[in-house]
Amino acid sequence: MSTFAFGTYRVTDENPLHIEALKEAVYAGVELIDTSTNYTDGGAERAIGKVLRSVPDAIRDKIKIVSKYGYIQGSNLLAHKEMPFEDVVEFSEHCYHSIAKSFLKKQLGASLERLQMRRIDCYLIHNPEYFLLDALNKGKNRDEVLDEMYQRIYEAFVGLEEEVKEGRINSYGISSNSFAKPEEDLEFLPYESLLTLAQNAADEAGNKQHSFTTVQLPINKVEREGLKCAAWAKKNGLRVLANRPLNVQKNKLMHRLADYDESREYYTYLNELLQACDNDLLKPLYNLIEQMDENKHKFGWVGEYDTFLHSQIIPHIREALKKLEPDSLDELLRFVDLFLQEYRTMVAYECSKRVRSELKEEFQECHKKAQVCALEFLYKQDVIDYILVGMRKPSYVQEVMALKDELNNNFMTC
Repeated sequence: MSTFAFGTYRVTDENPLHIEALKEAVYAGVELIDTSTNYTDGGAERAIGKVLRSVPDAIRDKIKIVSKYGYIQGSNLLAHKEMPFEDVVEFSEHCYHSIAKSFLKKQLGASLERLQMRRIDCYLIHNPEYFLLDALNKGKNRDEVLDEMYQRIYEAFVGLEEEVKEGRINSYGISSNSFAKPEEDLEFLPYESLLTLAQNAADEAGNKQHSFTTVQLPINKVEREGLKCAAWAKKNGLRVLANRPLNVQKNKLMHRLADYDESREYYTYLNELLQACDNDLLKPLYNLIEQMDENKHKFGWVGEYDTFLHSQIIPHIREALKKLEPDSLDELLRFVDLFLQEYRTMVAYECSKRVRSELKEEFQECHKKAQVCALEFLYKQDVIDYILVGMRKPSYVQEVMALKDELNNNFMTC
C-alpha cells in the first residue's frame, strides 16, 4: 500500500498560499516532497527551503527531498545562450534538455543552494528520453539512438555516483514519462538494463554498491501501463513514485480526474459585468465576455483554460481597458476579477461533467468523487510507494490527509 507525497510542480516561493500549504503538509506528517530544478524556475526549491528552515529539527529530519535535473528553461535557457551547456537537445523553442555530467553538477549545486541543504535524499534524471524523442522527430534509427542514449545515461550515472561519494546526495534515479508507454511504442524507454548501468557506474566511481534507488513515472486510474515498470522496480528493491495521479491522457486529450461543483455566483457576476460594459467604449470587452460564456464548456480540462487565460484572454482584456480613466478602471477591474474567479469554477465544473461522460467505463464501479476514486486506486497498489499530489492550498492538503486517514482505517478493518 502506498502513501501520499507533496508534488511541487507550479509551486513558487512568491505565493504565500503555497508556503502555507507546504507547512500544512509537513506538520500533517507528509514525509516526502518532490521537486525539480525547473519548477517555476527554481521557485519550488526555494519554497521548500524557506519552509523547512522554519520547522523544528525533529520534523525537518524526517522529510525526504527528491529533486530532478535535465530541463533547460527560464533562467537556465538564458544562461545557455550566453555560455552553452554540454550535450544539449534543442527539443523546442522554449524547451532545451541536457543530462550531461557537467550540467548535473551545476544544477545540483544550484538545487542545494535554493533548498538550503548540504545533501539531498535523491536526485533524479528528469525525462532523459528527450534525446530519443528529438532523434525520432528527425527520422533517425531508434536502435542506434537507444545505444547512444544509454551511453548518455551511463555517463550521468557516473556523475551521480560521484555525487553520492562526495556526500551531496544519498541516492539517485530516473523520472521518465516513457517508462509508462507500451513496450511496442517507439517512445518507450526500456528500463531493465538500468541496474547494470548503475553498477558499472558505481564501479567506475569507486563505489562498492550502486545507489540507484528510485523511479518516477505517470500512473493513474486510466493510464495503467506504468504498473509494469513499477512491478519490475519493486521486484528489484527500488522505490516507486507515481506522478500525474489526477491528470490523465486518453486519445491524445488531457482530462482532470476531479469533480467540481457548479458556481452559484457565476451568472450574477456575468450579468453585472455585461451591464457595466454595455456601451460603445467597452463593446470589445462586452463581446469577449459573451464569447467566453458561450464557450465555457469547450475546454478539455481546467489547465487548458489557465493557459488560454494568460495567453489570450488577459491580453484582450488589457487592450479593451486601455482607454478607460483610472477612476472608472478600478471599479470595472473589480467586476472583471470576480467574473474570472467564477468563470474558472464554471470551466472546471463543465470539464468534470465531460470526464464523467468520456471516462464512464473507468468510473462505473466507483460512485464517490472522481478524485477520491482516482487516489484510492493508487493507494491500494502494492507496487507504488508514493503518490505525488499537487497540493497548492492548505485546504487541498487537509482533504488529502483526511482521505489518507480514511483509507488507513478501512485497510486496518479489512
